[in-house]
Amino acid sequence: MNSKFLYVFTLLSNLTTLTGQANDRQLRNPFDFPILLSGNFGELRSNHFHSGIDFKTQGAEGKPIHAPQEGYVSRVSISPWGYGNALYITHPDGTTTVYGHLQKFSPAIADYVKAQQYELERFDVNLFPEPDSLPVRKDEIVAWSGNTGSSAGPHLHFEVRDTKTEEVLDPLVFFHEQITDTRPPKILGILVVPIEGSGVVNGSSQKLRITPQISKNGQTRVSQKIEAWGDIGLAVKAYDYMDRTTNIYGVKEITLMADSQVIFHSYLNRFAFDETRYINTLIDYEEWQKRRSFYIRSFSEPGNRLRFPEYVNRGIVHIDEARTYELTYTLADAFGNMARLTIPIEGKQQEIPAVPTEGTELFHWNSDNRFGAKGIRLFIPKGNLYNNLHFRYTVKKDCAAWADTHRLHDTPVPLHQSARLSLFLHHDTLTNKRQYGIVRLRKGRASWIGGYYRNGWIDTNIRELGDYTILPDTLPPTITPLNPQNWVSKRRIVFRLSDNLSGVKTYRGEIDGRFALFEMNNRSVIAYRFDPKRLSKGTHMLRLSVIDACGNESIYTYSFTW
Repeated sequence: MNSKFLYVFTLLSNLTTLTGQANDRQLRNPFDFPILLSGNFGELRSNHFHSGIDFKTQGAEGKPIHAPQEGYVSRVSISPWGYGNALYITHPDGTTTVYGHLQKFSPAIADYVKAQQYELERFDVNLFPEPDSLPVRKDEIVAWSGNTGSSAGPHLHFEVRDTKTEEVLDPLVFFHEQITDTRPPKILGILVVPIEGSGVVNGSSQKLRITPQISKNGQTRVSQKIEAWGDIGLAVKAYDYMDRTTNIYGVKEITLMADSQVIFHSYLNRFAFDETRYINTLIDYEEWQKRRSFYIRSFSEPGNRLRFPEYVNRGIVHIDEARTYELTYTLADAFGNMARLTIPIEGKQQEIPAVPTEGTELFHWNSDNRFGAKGIRLFIPKGNLYNNLHFRYTVKKDCAAWADTHRLHDTPVPLHQSARLSLFLHHDTLTNKRQYGIVRLRKGRASWIGGYYRNGWIDTNIRELGDYTILPDTLPPTITPLNPQNWVSKRRIVFRLSDNLSGVKTYRGEIDGRFALFEMNNRSVIAYRFDPKRLSKGTHMLRLSVIDACGNESIYTYSFTW
């Protein structure tokens, strides 16, 4: 089949499948107002794909959430981070729906959660009720929307999962008929990337950045001169848009054709959570780290194990003729709105720069890699690099510091799981060895990684190459009371917790020697709400203990009468 017809057939098949599924399995809108989204499925995020859709909640918290179909509560998780207050409902059709960043649960679920928190004596919990303990009817109010966890504003994060495999599915399929979208995606940038050692663009081995122009007739075009030879790859920066909102979204489907051949096709409608970190090989990682721009590569590194992108010759274009090569991107959203851009590239023979290897060590993507120098040991297990790497190491020596500063390569390199890093201490003077930790340095700021002491060395796991050294954390966390004069009248005791370096690891509140439930939000504010079932009238003694990742502890006590 001709590749042009193959592409059109694939696109139409995807749209037909989506529409058919939508007609067969439309879900109830979880809210009582029309659907507007602030995020869609598969959007590119830091180290992961967005695993659901984000419903707008009219800029406010506390909107009732209805169960889209019958089922039972199979999981409840509470955390100051991630999904915050989250609910999982398993349904008879083989799916589980997930609701994140909730303000509160329905009374029956809330009572169950609170009882478990007191039994376990902790705020953050991950609970799995028995299937018959918390049944759910279709349309029943199961929770109220909120802004808990790692949420930047009020909304509902909603997922549909395959119950058996726990893979996430695109929820938009199940609300397709309830959303109007007539706006196509937009292509905002192109990278032309010469493959190291085998390609060149405009006489250079550096990536060429292109900003498409809008012509007078409204067409998007590339006016920049591009001359290339050898092997090159392309990457595209693009967003989708929807009616009645100003938000930007991820693009559902991307196709790249080289002349008349499809060489790359991406259509994301499901993925497994153990795949999601492969986003760091699908995108141009350096662009994301240095400029916070997501460019989706249309060519594959050898360590890419994502299932949904399809490549011909790994998406690499081989230019070996003095002619014009036409590279055409076609982007489509879930509603069939499309955008196209053709990038003309002139084949021009030119010298391909050699890979600079002096002062480097070659790390292979498909094998274990070890590196050692004075004061450092690095072990990268097989499967953690996405491509071969000419590893460059430099060190900033400082005998007055706790350790030298070690630069592991000169550009950002992600690791799929982790590597083992060991650094040596110049000054091993602390009695409490837990107070040493490895830190990552970015623009003068130290981020705590931590680690374990071993005969003058600190061992830890890292997930990215970069700049590392050792610092101590000898200071305990800070406990700041917030408006204590209002605690009794408002029946709510509130603190802000902070730490200078390693971060708050645990906290425990007690009233009269018994556990008191302090809820924590993502701004490290904890609050205890007076509970008449567990707190009687009278004079009470509060004790709050806060411990950081190095074991440094702070204690706050307070006597109050209610």
